[in-house]
Amino acid sequence: MTIFVDDLLNPEGPVLLPDGSFCLVEMHPSRGWILWLSADGKERRVIAKTGRPNGMTLAADGTLWVAESVNPPSLLHVTLEGKVEVVATSCEGKEFLFPNDLRFGPDGMLYMTDSGIRMDDWRDVPPAERQGKPTEGRLYRIDPSTGDGKIIGTGYDFTNGIAFGADNTLYVAATQSGLIYRHLWVNGAVSSENDVFGSVIDESRGPIGFRGPDGMAFGTDGNLYVAVVGQQDVTVLGPDGKAVNRIPLAGPAPTNVAFGPKGSGKLYVTEQGVGNLEVHEVDTDGLPLMQGRTGG
Repeated sequence: MTIFVDDLLNPEGPVLLPDGSFCLVEMHPSRGWILWLSADGKERRVIAKTGRPNGMTLAADGTLWVAESVNPPSLLHVTLEGKVEVVATSCEGKEFLFPNDLRFGPDGMLYMTDSGIRMDDWRDVPPAERQGKPTEGRLYRIDPSTGDGKIIGTGYDFTNGIAFGADNTLYVAATQSGLIYRHLWVNGAVSSENDVFGSVIDESRGPIGFRGPDGMAFGTDGNLYVAVVGQQDVTVLGPDGKAVNRIPLAGPAPTNVAFGPKGSGKLYVTEQGVGNLEVHEVDTDGLPLMQGRTGG
């Protein structure tokens, strides 16, 4: 493990750009911005300050799509030059509560998780009580060209990370329960029906406070790499949903993962507990992310 970048405040949403540079967000109230990092990590530039950006993904035209959790809770379209557009603040008449993470699907639509509780209310919950705090986690399907959306999943316990597998199955993390759910791709669409794929909780460690799955990504090896906040690891789930590895981290609160350039064998992990972007050697490349339609 090496530290690629430090001096970050609540980093999240790492995105690899085609030239090998990165973007990520810093969620801390004193920053609340989208940050660009050079390929060697030595240069950084603030692209835009939005409030509290959370998850982020890249479109085919090189622009970013961002889940903004507070200012107001919204879906944002952001260019690397810093132009910010609010695309949606609600879905089917329900205001977003806590947009968390998002990915493009094979249909060119954006799939976005909503943790189901407003950030101000979540901050007020003591960490020891967060596991049992009621939340109304949701999963949205949003047309990026219009901002129109549909709620395709509800009832998750603090919906968080999201990833598509090689067979177009959609995987959704529920932090409070420790579970990863999956929605099958049926007849050209993500099914609203879901089942439990697996759990990331390491029961051998006993009770260690609030912990659960956060951001995640698939490797070309077919495994799902999940940042487990509060457990100080990236848990690797095999195709059967069972843990096949746990990658120990420098800090206690990883938020998300991104694979490095093809052939690099590197996994980048944002860690908000100590404010690092860590790099770990892995025996796989990342499964290429779907990037939607050029032009948004």
